[in-house]
Amino acid sequence: MTQIDGSLALVTGASSGIGAATAKALAIQGAHVLLLARRESALQDVAAHINAKGGKATAYIVDVTDAVAVVKTAQEITDQHGTPDILINNAGFGKWRFVEEITPGEAADMMACPYFAAFNVTHAFLPAMMERGSGKIVCVNSPLGRFIWPGTTAYTAARWALRGFTYALRADLAGSGVSATHYVAGKVDSPYWQTNTASEERFPLIARLIPTITPDAAARGLLRAVRGDAREVVTPFLIKTVFWQHALVPYVVDWLMRVTGYRRPAMEHRSAYHQEEGQGAE
Repeated sequence: MTQIDGSLALVTGASSGIGAATAKALAIQGAHVLLLARRESALQDVAAHINAKGGKATAYIVDVTDAVAVVKTAQEITDQHGTPDILINNAGFGKWRFVEEITPGEAADMMACPYFAAFNVTHAFLPAMMERGSGKIVCVNSPLGRFIWPGTTAYTAARWALRGFTYALRADLAGSGVSATHYVAGKVDSPYWQTNTASEERFPLIARLIPTITPDAAARGLLRAVRGDAREVVTPFLIKTVFWQHALVPYVVDWLMRVTGYRRPAMEHRSAYHQEEGQGAE
């Protein structure tokens, strides 16, 4: 079990949403939290909130998709505070779109964050964690790291990459004293949906049966992932039950996601045309 009280915990994507809530929760539990994100004003607000409440937080403005910048920041952190005990790879980006709706550059950006962001941060600190013989790494992911539904192609590919990275990393670290956990949170009430309304409307109807959770609820689940040593932690529980169903009857779950999922307008029109054509033939 990972001890949070007195630990040095690093959280990426810490300026809002799950990252900010997790940073605050870790600080309440006694961790010195290192906050990493690109948005300086928002990140400083999170740090100020934690410090005002009697916690301890230090902010670092960095783009974690930039490997060179991450190495530089990692050196600063190591010089100032030592090697983190806990790494939370939470930074994420992406829009739910069909292939033809995005550019190759946008697809690369979605792969960069979360996948390369998690790789860069882990790569920067892992050697020292392994030399010390202890540490916890948690990669925060979406249910789309396992499910497939229409209109999310590049986003889904990046999320599958992050899950593969976490599982492979866990296998690599066996016996080292350092462990990795894949953390899956369902739909979280965050600013993301306010600025990506076109993504929200692409939820399959069946997936909308799963309740939206708050950032604080997601953070509580994440702290369970930090403390334990499970390969995967999922919240809310209803998503985990769907994962079990997917493991047993994957084609059925994939089919439900597909038939209740978002469709291109042209596909909808074509479907309506075929229905009318069929009715006329009767």
